Parts: sequence; structure tokens; C-alpha cells
Amino acid sequence: MSQTESRKPWHGVLVATSLQFTDDLEVDYAAYGDNVAWLAEQGLHGVAPNGSLGEYQSLTTEERDQVVVTAVANAPEGFTVMPGVGAYGGRESRRHAQFARDAGCQAVMALPPNAYRTDERSVLQHFELVASAGLPVTAYNNPIDTKTDLTPQLLAKIHAEGFIVGVKEFSGDVRRCYEIAELAPGLDLMIGTDDTVLEVAIAGAKGWVAGYPQVFPQATLALYEAALAGDLETAVPLYRQLHPVMRWDSKTEFVQAIKLGQDMIGRRGGICRPPRQPLAPEQNAVVRGVTQELIDAGVK
Repeated sequence: MSQTESRKPWHGVLVATSLQFTDDLEVDYAAYGDNVAWLAEQGLHGVAPNGSLGEYQSLTTEERDQVVVTAVANAPEGFTVMPGVGAYGGRESRRHAQFARDAGCQAVMALPPNAYRTDERSVLQHFELVASAGLPVTAYNNPIDTKTDLTPQLLAKIHAEGFIVGVKEFSGDVRRCYEIAELAPGLDLMIGTDDTVLEVAIAGAKGWVAGYPQVFPQATLALYEAALAGDLETAVPLYRQLHPVMRWDSKTEFVQAIKLGQDMIGRRGGICRPPRQPLAPEQNAVVRGVTQELIDAGVK
């Protein structure tokens, strides 16, 4: 590992893993476990299964549990497993967090209720329920996919109650990072969108819940470490080179794009479950083109 052994489990580059399916759309746990082990071999710091990239909304509770078990079984010592516990209600999210705890995970990542237009009381209760499982909780702010925006002010209140230790900031608004640091200086900022890595790292990130490191693990890890170190001579050219693929992490078709990239480097990405459909031909051509350009340039 490039970071010290004393790093907190939610720090570093934690890959929001895609999930592999068989041709009849059953979960291919063996292929998923192989990918987790490979990511550890590449020097990354952990995985975040059962997030949006893991198509958690299309999984049964039993499948989600087995994904967590598979990740833990393939994670070497010191390699974090921080599963997503997103659900409609806090009781269900707490149940997923309890399972993660009992399975040997080190932390969990929690969305607010994922289809309910919450008020402050319901958000606080939701995170209280998740935190009651006993694992460190990183909030996941994704106002694009949920009906709740975890604003800096609201995050500060959740943190002040002791319910969260960090936040994966997916709004894309880098200005928020500075306000979060002012209002909740003890709350760890996590990069949430691959195409804002440099900006959020400069703003003081402690980690990156990332998609494209499962396609270009060495280059993205080098970018993250250079950005955190303030080594802009290294970081900026690398960021420019990677940005044409990484911006797909913020598009609706991000799962399909990243899985295509995995297939192109010889790793298993594969098909998605409905409602996700294959990339449209014009999208496929763009993703394939920018990915192949990096492969041809020797980016790993």
C-alpha cells in the first residue's frame, strides 16, 4: 500500500465495484471475487460493493448479502470493504449495515432514503439507525439519483450527532467542499465523481470512492496520490489525459461505460441487469474510442 498502515478504513482509493452477471443475469460471484482480489493486487485501498455501480437496486437482499461475503472473502488484510447500504428506509439500511458488521466489513456507505423527499428530521433518524449498527458510516450525497440533497449544513448536523465520519460528495459542486470543511472540520471529505478528482483532492479529500480505477488502476492511483500531495506537475497532465473517460462516471450510463472499459482491458465487466440497457451505438463508439486511446498510449 502507498498509504501508511494507520490509514482509516474509509481513506484512500476505494473502488465502487461493478458486479458481474452470467448470460442469464444471475450474479457471477466467482467473477466478482476475482475482480476484488485483482484490485487489491493493483495497490488500491479497498472496495465499496452494493453501490450504484454495483446495481444494488436490482439485487435481492440475499444477493446483496452474498456480494458482501464475496468481497470480504477476497479482500486481503488491510484492504477495506465498505458496502453501500442504500435502501428506501432506515430500518432496511440498518439491517444491511448490521450484516456488513457481522460479515467483517470495516465501514459502510449510506445514502439518505433513496426515493423519499426527506426533511431534516427524517434524514437524521435515517443516519442514526444506520450508525446504530456500530460501524463507521460515510454518507453518500447523490442528489441526482435521490430526492434528498445532503447540503453542507445538513451534513454538519449529521456529523455533530456522531452518525457519520465522512461523506462521498457526488453533487459535482466543488465549492461545497470548502463549506463542508468550515461547518464540519472533523468530517472527512471523499471524492465522489471521477471527473472532479483533482479539484476535490486539492480541497482536502481523504479518500476517493471511485469507478474508473477498475479500468486504469495504476494511472488513477498515481493521479490521486499526486493530487493529494499537491504535485500539480504530475497530476494535471495525467488528469487531462484521463478526463475523457472519467467524465463518463457522472453520466447516466456510467455503469455500462465502466463495464465496457473492464472488458476492453481483459477484465470481466459484462452485461447489466434491467432497467439498464447496452450503450447506444453512438455512446459505445465514444466510450470505446476514448478508452482505446488510453490503452494504446500504454495507460494501465
